[in-house]
Amino acid sequence: MDPTCTQPIIEMGVSLAELAVKGTASAVNKKIRAAKEEKNIENLRTTYDELINEVLLEREEAVRIAQAYKSELDRIVISDDDIEHLHNTVAMVLEIFNSSQMTTAMAQGEEATKKAQDTANSLSQIKCLISVDTLKTMQLLGFNYKAAIGEPLTQICADAISAWGSKKSPMQNSQRKK
Repeated sequence: MDPTCTQPIIEMGVSLAELAVKGTASAVNKKIRAAKEEKNIENLRTTYDELINEVLLEREEAVRIAQAYKSELDRIVISDDDIEHLHNTVAMVLEIFNSSQMTTAMAQGEEATKKAQDTANSLSQIKCLISVDTLKTMQLLGFNYKAAIGEPLTQICADAISAWGSKKSPMQNSQRKK
């Protein structure tokens, strides 16, 4: 796991440990016992209000920590439906790529067709590799698709867009000539 993932998890673990160490239940019990001996109704009410507020604050903190843990988990885990969709989409893209390559190869001759068939076999193997069962098993073993595949793809796209944006369009060039 990379440091950007581990730091928030460590911080949440520390917060959770602090919350557990507080021992809210035993502290509340002690305060309730002490409050029972209190004769002044206003002091009793204030004590109970403080107890309720303390319990509510700790509950909110526990819920916040649980939501943060869930958020971190959701960042890493891909659902079964998402895996199925990913498999179907990649399989379709590979088929499109393969048919396009085969069409081009047939026009170029026998050697190109043989290369295209080899590529088709490789694409078929890739399609088998990204089956739902394989992807789910790898995820259960701890493989993080979003970090391993998603982040590099995001960077490649960002780099391509940046490079594309920095190129001058023909319209810009013609305007400068005038």
